Amino acid sequence: MGRQAPVLILCMKWGTLYGARDVNNLARGVRRHLSRPHRFICFTDDPSGLHPGVEARPLPDLGLPPGSGDSRWQKLALFRRDLGGLAGTALFLDLDLVVTGPLDPFFAHPGDVCIIRDDDLFRPKRLRRVRRRRDRFLHMVGNTSVFRFVVGSHPEVLETYLADPAAAAARYEHEQQMVSDILDQRGALSYWPPGWCASFKNHCVGRGIRSYLRDPRCPDDARIVLFAGSPKMADVLAGRGGRWYRRIGDVTWLRRAWDGQG
Repeated sequence: MGRQAPVLILCMKWGTLYGARDVNNLARGVRRHLSRPHRFICFTDDPSGLHPGVEARPLPDLGLPPGSGDSRWQKLALFRRDLGGLAGTALFLDLDLVVTGPLDPFFAHPGDVCIIRDDDLFRPKRLRRVRRRRDRFLHMVGNTSVFRFVVGSHPEVLETYLADPAAAAARYEHEQQMVSDILDQRGALSYWPPGWCASFKNHCVGRGIRSYLRDPRCPDDARIVLFAGSPKMADVLAGRGGRWYRRIGDVTWLRRAWDGQG
């Protein structure tokens, strides 16, 4: 049998919210938990400090006139027809997450574009059901923190945005709603099994008084731990982020995973 073609692991870093250490630690976590050949690529406006094993590339052009861009929509540039000459299957990972388990299943799971169902990261919002149409829409929406796609296969996502950026901004609260809506209408959207991508505050930390009775734990089937909403990853890793109604406690396992030791 021939050697497997490398898959692509993509991330983005721009501005100052995240640094080279976040990229390097993510790359280290991927190396520990992905057995198949891969290339780790970071699209960034500042490649300084990145590990030699990280391929640094300029941020892909969103295609808007100079000075008119909205950085909240930058991720849509991943859907360019030509993404810097890259080809093949890619798994995109945000920088505010920690790899905790095997990543190979993310490339074996069936589907065209696979994504986290955003609702899987949060506790049920029962009052939302009052607006049934809106509830159905939000239940469809994916979270683009972790998604798999074939490079260049869905240029209609970016092209729809560029056709009328103002209309997109008025219709959708953020880019992941637009990405999900377009792909869902084409029957191209599917979701990771619930549990593969866990929310730190909703799946690792005990609820209410339970957070005072035990420290946060990584769910057994979690492969990635994300930080949707508050607290942020940097705060948790620094020993902050707790509230009177939610104690954080000891997160040694999380720090070890982020540092590439676990």
